[in-house]
Amino acid sequence: MAEFKLPTETVELPSKGLLYPEDSPLAKGELEMKYMTAKEEDILTNTNYIRQGVVIDKLLKSLIVTEGIDYSQILTGDKNAIMLAARILSYGKDYKVTVRGQQVDVDLSTLDSKPLHESIQERRSNEFEFTLPNSGNLITFRLLTHGDEVSIEKEIAGNKKLNKEATTDVTTRLKHMIVSVNGQREQKDIRNFVDNYLLAKDARALREEYTKVSPDVNLKFSYTDITTGGEEEIDLPIGLDFFWPDLNP
Repeated sequence: MAEFKLPTETVELPSKGLLYPEDSPLAKGELEMKYMTAKEEDILTNTNYIRQGVVIDKLLKSLIVTEGIDYSQILTGDKNAIMLAARILSYGKDYKVTVRGQQVDVDLSTLDSKPLHESIQERRSNEFEFTLPNSGNLITFRLLTHGDEVSIEKEIAGNKKLNKEATTDVTTRLKHMIVSVNGQREQKDIRNFVDNYLLAKDARALREEYTKVSPDVNLKFSYTDITTGGEEEIDLPIGLDFFWPDLNP
């Protein structure tokens, strides 16, 4: 059988692999990704994947060629870097977006990783301690993975089925983030604390600390508003056209 060559590239992870177990392939701080093929374009147009909201994850799984990686264990910030690399490798760095009726050209190659927070240096643990500034409770939290995000979405959807009026997005995420409260690691104790004792000001402070220490790609870009002449910074909009600019699902 004839052998065909397929180009690949090494993608560096914002976490530098420091938050994964030593036996994980992700601990190297990088992975190998192939260029998109016609097979991946089939994935992008798969209506079932689009309807289920899993099309981007199916695409990234197909592009990663490093063996032994558990996709569910990839940190959210590292996944963002993989997604950005996949887009640049497949369709180039130029991305056109529409902001308030104005077309803006974004150079994706200028979106760099955040500087690695000092608390992550020389460590091999995805757990961080934080004392809540108002109540004084000691919290241990962890950074969420793709698998955690899937579990959170399922739990929120389940809560909606039980009570259509319920909005549990904030508390559900906190319950998955928090590992212990004052040394108590039982899930029932953590959930009780979040539901009944976590002050709103402390919850905000915890989310800010989470963002501060989380390795990630800066997915914001600046543009000049042609109506005001002012410079503004907004989050990069990401949809199916991010990977296939001419796609019309």
